Amino acid sequence: MTIRNLAAGTAAVVVLSCSHNAAHAQSHAEQLSEIVVTADRAPEQLNRTGSSISVVSGETITTSNPGSLVDALRTVPGLDISETGGPGSTTNIRMRGGNTGQTLVMIDGIRINDPTAASGDYDFTMFAPSSIDRIEVLKGPQSALYGSDAMTGVINIITKKGSGPAQFNIRTEGGSYGTASTSGSLTGSQGPWSYAFTGSGQHSNGFSRFGYRIPALEAKYPNLERDGFDRIGGSARIGYDVGDVRLEAGILSSFTRSAYDGTYSATSKSPQFPDTPNNATRQLDQVWGKATFDTLGGVLNHQINVFETHIERTFNETTYTTNTLPANTKVVYSQYLANSVGAEYQGTLKLGPLGTLVYGTKTQHETADISQAGIKPASPLTPQLGKAQDTNALFALWQLPIGERLSVTLGGRVDDVVDVARFETWRATAAYNIAETGTKFHASAGTGAKAPTLYQLYSPDNGTRTLVPEESFGYDAGIDQSFLNGRVVMSVTGFSNTFSNLINFVSPSAATPCTGTQSGCYVNVARAETSGLEVGSTIDILPGLLKFNAAYTYLHAIDLSNGAILARRPKNFARFALTITPTDKWMIEPRITTVSKRFSSANQVGQVDAYTRVDLYTEYKIDANWKVFARGENILNEHYQEVLNFGTTGPAAYAGFNATW
Repeated sequence: MTIRNLAAGTAAVVVLSCSHNAAHAQSHAEQLSEIVVTADRAPEQLNRTGSSISVVSGETITTSNPGSLVDALRTVPGLDISETGGPGSTTNIRMRGGNTGQTLVMIDGIRINDPTAASGDYDFTMFAPSSIDRIEVLKGPQSALYGSDAMTGVINIITKKGSGPAQFNIRTEGGSYGTASTSGSLTGSQGPWSYAFTGSGQHSNGFSRFGYRIPALEAKYPNLERDGFDRIGGSARIGYDVGDVRLEAGILSSFTRSAYDGTYSATSKSPQFPDTPNNATRQLDQVWGKATFDTLGGVLNHQINVFETHIERTFNETTYTTNTLPANTKVVYSQYLANSVGAEYQGTLKLGPLGTLVYGTKTQHETADISQAGIKPASPLTPQLGKAQDTNALFALWQLPIGERLSVTLGGRVDDVVDVARFETWRATAAYNIAETGTKFHASAGTGAKAPTLYQLYSPDNGTRTLVPEESFGYDAGIDQSFLNGRVVMSVTGFSNTFSNLINFVSPSAATPCTGTQSGCYVNVARAETSGLEVGSTIDILPGLLKFNAAYTYLHAIDLSNGAILARRPKNFARFALTITPTDKWMIEPRITTVSKRFSSANQVGQVDAYTRVDLYTEYKIDANWKVFARGENILNEHYQEVLNFGTTGPAAYAGFNATW
């Protein structure tokens, strides 16, 4: 990052006054004393962590779009999110300029990245937000704690668990694009038992993913149709305390069906062709069990986890076999089955004045099966890929408090991907607190790695068995500062990442290992560098009446092989929220999202214009149990794209109620 770029970013920050954690109602003291579990693999106060971590609270999730987990994640600095056309569409999340698939996604500490996906990334469409208690977003290389895929960070989705008297909640919403959603939960505890049950369903008629509200494309392709979306899901989590042992078990399931566009991406087709009825389904099932207990009089804590995750994706895709009318079509059915089963042990040993040692081991078995069948013309379901992969790991992290102000950690991990690769990673952090001035300095550095996916290794069409893990080195440093007894909180974090051995898809040539039958293959050829600034502030302008929050990121991301800006990385993106509370029952919150221009593909091809979108949320508490709410999306009718040629919502309104007993 150049001095000029840093200065530009800092100047923008001063103007924007952005929020570090995007927490609506938390004071600075509450934020610092908040307990997080992802930063060091064990419960830790936020003010003792040297890592850069953001917490998306349950309040933020409930006031966002209830059908979209990623809408809540848009409040986090450093996360760039793009959707290919409305609800139920493919979503890409890039942390600090990294690729999709270089961020590890977990549910309750269990990885859910998809081994059948080319880059191994997780499809956020699969998960219903109704099950979520909060989300912790840990930034920077974290492979030393969590292994492969955690090159740029970790998103840990933490589900609801029960405590206290039984509580039932129901939320219903309806509105534009034929959208309707309902979710409910029952949580509580009784004696040694705790429980949490959730369920939800959502439907939307949607809009055409391709070309919607893009005048040139709507004029050229007059037959665009709506691409709808349906999802149903539920979860259960039960705990039992027996003596000094805590037993927990959980199950989660979600099924999604969505339509998508395929025809019009091939611009050689006649504009008079009708859109094709392409459909996708996605099924996520996860089951886990956990036992936690102490020995040595509480000095040593043990945690044993077992888990299994199953992901199934299917696609019915219709394509035209002619370029002119009358049209001939063929229909192909594709099935992607991924399964992951494993076990993990973690020990936490208290060392007195020498701090705490967190250590453990993990083993995991993954399978990927891909099959294809012809529907028109008919042909049997034929396996395309059927491979398995075993990974074994050892890790350790030393947490050392030095006096009352300084906390440091040093950790490392060894991952052995059987018959593929072995890699070692490390991480170090430091946090220094000055309570008298409300100041916290934090810094971290470490390495990351991502093993080649089963698809990249073994796909008969594109696989390369000689691939090695992608690697990264990154560091960040920053300061959190409060003023006026916590009414103003500022946060500035600078970061830098270098990536090597990046796996790209290339066309066959004499210089590549592609075989004669392959249309292309995956090769370790790319290098990249990203750097930037995440800055924020929460300003309690009029306590109890007016509060300002925002989140701003400056990003510089380049391909080191040619100096070109990486595709789909905006240089500036920000989000603002002004919370107005006229009475203790009524809240109004206008929200602004602004994103600078970026390029759709490499070498600065396909510019996607900058945009600014304005949303509005309001709620009214009728009494202690009932609340009504409404939200408007894109209320100023901004025409914009997140991905080139894919549509986004027009002005839309939604309303509903929330009841709790």
